[in-house]
This record gives sequence, C-alpha cells and structure tokens, in this order.
Amino acid sequence: MIGKPSVYIETTIPSFLTGHPTNNLIVAGKQEVTRQWWETRRHRFELFISPYVHDEASAGDSDAVRRRMEAIESNDLLEVDDEVLHLTDRIMETGMIPEKSKTDAAHIAVASRHTTDYLLTWNCRYIANAEILSTINFAVFKAGYLLPTICTPDELFGGEEDEG
Repeated sequence: MIGKPSVYIETTIPSFLTGHPTNNLIVAGKQEVTRQWWETRRHRFELFISPYVHDEASAGDSDAVRRRMEAIESNDLLEVDDEVLHLTDRIMETGMIPEKSKTDAAHIAVASRHTTDYLLTWNCRYIANAEILSTINFAVFKAGYLLPTICTPDELFGGEEDEG
C-alpha cells in the first residue's frame, strides 16, 4: 500500500473523544472505544475534517469547544466546493436524510468527493445506518463518486496481524 489510508473524522468522534465521563453505559462505552482508537490507531491513518466538522465542533459550551477543537486542530481540512454542494443535493434527493440533518449528507459528500477511504462516525441515524446506505451509495455512485467505508471506531481497529 502506498501511503496511509485516509479517514474523514465526522464531528461525533471529537465529541465522544473529549466528552465528560457519564453514567450512561452506552455513551461511556463509545467514549472509551473512541479514546482507545484515538490513542492506538489514529497514527495509522491520514485524518481529515471539513469546515462542517469545524463549525459543529465549535458550537456549545466553551470548555467542550476548546477540548474538541484541540483534538481536531492537527487534522487536514478538506475543501467544500461546488462538487461537494452538488453531491450533498444528490444525497438529499434520496429522501433518506431529512432537511434538518442536511449536514449529515454534507459529511458523506465531502468524504466521497475527496475519495477518503473511511468516514469515521458515531452517527448511526443518518450516516452509519445500514438501512439507508445502499440508497445513499447508489446516489453517490450515480453522481460519479465512490462512497467511503462508513464505520464506527470499533469497526476500524484492524486485526491482530496489524499489531506489533
């Protein structure tokens, strides 16, 4: 393989990475998996974000914003150009993502347009959702792009043969 595989880091990743500990076992599990992936696996990939991630991560409580922004500050920024906007519209035309969640379609569009290998997310409602991905994949393909592998951190840990 030439170079490292590329990963588009969607906003839920820095959110879970830097979130305060919680008593909610599901959220706590996602936080821990995200921290483990970040500490042990991220160096194996080229990490990218978009202006959408930057905008979402910079909203809310100032202390949480600071932690999220520190986590993503060294990731390269992918451009939002006319092709991204067009592809976002094609994804939205599928009807699989509601208008209020158009940024989710935009994350998929950025990662697809810039040919990242993976889109890493905990958003399983409108991004890492097996029930809608075949339709989204078809729309992305019809627009002339390939959908990256969309996965959660626990799915991007590799096998034991990769360790060592």
